[in-house]
This record gives sequence, C-alpha cells and structure tokens, in this order.
Amino acid sequence: MLSYIARRLLHAIPLLVGVSVIGFGLMHLAPGGPLAVYTLNPTITSQDIDRIRVALGLDQPLHLQYLGWAGGMLTGSWGHTFFGGRPVLTVILERVPATLLLMGSALSLAIVLGLAIGILGAVRRYSLFDYLATTGALVALSFPTFWFGLMAIFLFAVELRWLPTGGMFELGEEGNPLDLLRHLVLPTLVLALVITATWSRYARSSFLEVMHQDYMRTARAKGLRRHEILFRHAFPNAVKPLIALLGVELPFLFSGALVTETIFGWPGMGRLFVDALAMKEYPILMGMVMFTAVFVIVGNLLADVAIALIDPRVRLQ
Repeated sequence: MLSYIARRLLHAIPLLVGVSVIGFGLMHLAPGGPLAVYTLNPTITSQDIDRIRVALGLDQPLHLQYLGWAGGMLTGSWGHTFFGGRPVLTVILERVPATLLLMGSALSLAIVLGLAIGILGAVRRYSLFDYLATTGALVALSFPTFWFGLMAIFLFAVELRWLPTGGMFELGEEGNPLDLLRHLVLPTLVLALVITATWSRYARSSFLEVMHQDYMRTARAKGLRRHEILFRHAFPNAVKPLIALLGVELPFLFSGALVTETIFGWPGMGRLFVDALAMKEYPILMGMVMFTAVFVIVGNLLADVAIALIDPRVRLQ
C-alpha cells in the first residue's frame, strides 16, 4: 500500500509540472500579461511600469521567470498580491476553511440523499418514486447552478424571508454558530443539488447491477432478511464505483463552489478566484490553480485507497 501511494505521488509530479507550465503560459498570454493591473492604470507612467517589470523579474527570459516562480512555490514563497502586497499563500489559506465548510456540507448532504434516493430507486424499480427521482435528476442536471442559486435567493430570502441572501455572518454576529448555519443552508442546498442528482443515478445503476449477481440470489435463497441482503451483501460491493466517482467529482465540486460562492457572497476560495480574476491578480490565480490541482490529485489518491480498504479483494500494486 505504501509503495503504491509513493508511486502515485511520484506520477503526480509530471502532472503538476504540466499544470504549472500551462497556467504560467496562459497568464502571460492574457491581455496585458502579468502587468495588466499596472498597464491599464492611466496614472502609472511607462517609466514606472519598466521599474515594476525589473522589480518583479519580468524583464528576464520566460523560462527563467518560470523557474523562479516554480522554485518559490516549492519553498512556500508564492509571491505577493498586487493590491496590498500580502503573501499569496496567506491570502489563499484564509479562504480555505470557508470553502471546505461549504464543500464538506454540500458533499455530505449529497452523498446521504444520493445514496438514499438511488437505493430506493433500485429496490423499487419502475415505481412512481423511481420515475419521479429520474425526472428530478434530469431537471437538476439540465439547469445551471447559478439559476438554482438565484431562484433559491428569490424564494427563501426575498419572498419568504426565511434565510439571508448571502454572506457568512450578519454584521456583529461573527462567530455565532447559529447565524453561520442560517447563512450556510442556501449555498449548501444549491451546491449539493447537482451532486445529489449525479450520485442518485450512479447509485441506482450500481445497486441494480449488484442485486442481479449470483451471490445475491444465494443470499435470498438462504432466507436472509431483506435489509441484511441489502446492507451486508449489496452495499459493500455497490459502493465501490461511487467512491471512485467521488475522486472524479472533486473538480466539478470546485467549479460548483466557485459559482455558488459568487452568487451567495460566501467568502471562500471560489469568491477569491472570481475577485482575483476581475482585478487581474495573477499571483493569486496561479496560486489557486496549483492549490486546486494538488487537492484534486490527493482526493483521487484517497478515493483509490478507500476502495482497497473497503474491498479486501482489491490489491493496489
């Protein structure tokens, strides 16, 4: 197991290098390049821009700029923001807890609801519930996340006034867990909606496939009770593809969090990325690209390890 993890981490190095090269190149190909925030400012003269270019090392060849930036990433020096001059790593880490709270809440809710709906759909195949669940999943997957977010704000915050329209706390209520919970409900529901639809469809298909296996017929022939068959024999085998799906879903969870945080004003990494993009804060954008890449790679690795731990027949070589 340890050798497998070590090999996977070694294989991730070329992937991270590729992501960094592409991201670094795109930042230089963007209009105005890394100095766009300065070149678009009419109060800054060309002489000032030349001095800034030299100070940031942008007068060097592109490959030397990349090596200097990559070396800083490895040593924890991710650069400084254009506005305020704060360390990029510090700015990103300040937003990580809020994003993890939102993503963790949405993912937990989606897994519970998705599994429940999928299992019921498989057990009651072609029933009214199954048709309704299938229709609801198709509707959830057909509409964009921002539309659900706007409709949720209009219904629950504007019309019914049950929940706040956005943010993480009311003014003066910072640190109040109940106020945090009220602000967390809407973005969690919106972010979990599409993931729940995906999980319910995969769970239904996986359980239907497992329930028609020979060992399931043997368990029924032994006279085992229905819930024992479902949870002792079907569940451990049907859940393996869903764990693999969890690793694949991480990038989509990040993209959904980006849209959701922007709509609800949630102060997480998604909101930071959108604000940095609007302000052309390229050091933050590059830092977030690499941070997200590492998170997705580690998430996929943990999903593979979890499959091996759940099913002893799986041996990671």
